[in-house]
Amino acid sequence: MLDWDKLRVFYNVVESGSFTQASSRLNIGQSAISRQISSLENRIGSPLFYRYTRGLQLTEQGELLFRTARDVFSDLAMVQARITENVQISQNTLTIASSIGFGTSWLTPRFHKFSALYPHFRLTVRLSDDPVDLTLHESDVAITVTVTDDENLIYHKLLSRPLYIYSSREYLLKSGVPLSLDDLDHHRLIIFDGKDMVLFDNANWFLTCGTSPGIKREAYLAINNLHGIARAVEGGSGIACLPPYIAKSCKNLVQILPDAPLPVAHFYFVYPRGLKDLKKIETLWNFLKAEAQAEDSLSEELLSQNPLPQVMAGIK
Repeated sequence: MLDWDKLRVFYNVVESGSFTQASSRLNIGQSAISRQISSLENRIGSPLFYRYTRGLQLTEQGELLFRTARDVFSDLAMVQARITENVQISQNTLTIASSIGFGTSWLTPRFHKFSALYPHFRLTVRLSDDPVDLTLHESDVAITVTVTDDENLIYHKLLSRPLYIYSSREYLLKSGVPLSLDDLDHHRLIIFDGKDMVLFDNANWFLTCGTSPGIKREAYLAINNLHGIARAVEGGSGIACLPPYIAKSCKNLVQILPDAPLPVAHFYFVYPRGLKDLKKIETLWNFLKAEAQAEDSLSEELLSQNPLPQVMAGIK
């Protein structure tokens, strides 16, 4: 088998046209190059060059070896370029998992900003209300409200949002406005129903909030999707508990009982510990955190201008 280093020296000597030029090109001494070529000729058992005072000329065996070496190094260069390209693509490719509601209403509408800032990134978003297993590399990152004890995962709190009680103006004009939690006993309540999976802790908290111990209000309608619940409320079907990022996409929703002890949903940016040093993870986290902080600042400003209790104006 030929020595790759000796073959590389031979190739560069031919490409350069002389030992002197190859020495400068490879940054090694002429004597070292001469020894490498002599060793290669001994290994092959045939001279590779005719040596003249004016320069070098390839022998027939040298021509054959050079053509082969040129093809080999050309193929290697192409493979290296492809590997480099794949590495660069991998470094800027991210798969993100999120629930359907949060993903469609909060996450994906912000990616036009991310794309403008980082045009070389390629994102894949997987929306599902089913749990995602990051340890199986189903995604690089997940936005979740569930925190586990898995030491292989890293959690960063992204944002916290209260779950408000909403209804439509049409429903309230027809059925009356609940002024206390007790009044919910006489209204049509719409709840989240995800079998054994609940998107938030206390997602259906208003079924028991304000009731006597052991007493649970009966739901009028159960839907396993937050957007479905929001559309039902928008259509006048009743009252539901929704995160604000879902409610703001609907028309004519009214927040009721603003002074009730509202539950809060905490959203976490989570990824495998093995990815903690990747720049692409840090880049996405910094962007989403900045977006969450900007939204918090805007919400505080709007709230100071239009306190929540005034939302009911015109309905009572």
